[in-house]
Amino acid sequence: MRIPRIMAAVAATATLGLVVASGTANAAESATVDPPQVLQTVEGIDVSHHQGVIVWATVALSKRFAYIKATEGNNFQDPMFDLNYTQAALVGMIRGAYHFARPSMTDGAAQADYFIDNGGGWTPDGRTLPGALDLEGNCSGKTHAQMVQWIRQFTDRYQARTGREAVIYTNRDWWNQCTGGSSAFAASNPLWHAEPDSSPQVPDGWSRYTFWQYDWEGSVLGIVGDVDLDRFNGSQQQLNTFVNVA
Repeated sequence: MRIPRIMAAVAATATLGLVVASGTANAAESATVDPPQVLQTVEGIDVSHHQGVIVWATVALSKRFAYIKATEGNNFQDPMFDLNYTQAALVGMIRGAYHFARPSMTDGAAQADYFIDNGGGWTPDGRTLPGALDLEGNCSGKTHAQMVQWIRQFTDRYQARTGREAVIYTNRDWWNQCTGGSSAFAASNPLWHAEPDSSPQVPDGWSRYTFWQYDWEGSVLGIVGDVDLDRFNGSQQQLNTFVNVA
């Protein structure tokens, strides 16, 4: 997953700060970013079939969690998902699934169903992240209101069927261009912010991120070629809490 920039880059000299979530269910759903204090983070990756065969036992030496592509639109299942998802768990990693959105194909609820039915659900087993909705590319010909409605269809269906709020993967440029900077999801859906910048600027509507995709061309032992690098905004204990709190 990688979202190209649309607007001019912001200054990269601000200090990145991270603070611990408060411990309530809502705080567990969204660890905070609050300069200038820098606290703990947890390293992870996100992968798909593009990474080929992954040696998960080696990856687990340096990474603690992974988001793994499960589905796209309403007719594509990642051919490496089952193997990746199973192997990541067997070596003790926390893992979750993500769905690559295709808003032009079907409504959001139908794509949420397809995602859940093909590996994207959530179980309270202490090692499964809530599913993530990958929003990138163009706006699929939708107005701001139509895109917000599509995302709401997806997130409502996901929550109704799994008991968890879906994580939303996006960045500031896409969110502002395609939703008009909607704040409709900030209070409920954790943000996975995609911006390889030393000073990431979260989308309008959010004041914090839970995950940060900070590198699109990373290198990890156990994976041949480039891989996306991610960071959980909090400690390992907080990540464990986030995994378990519905």
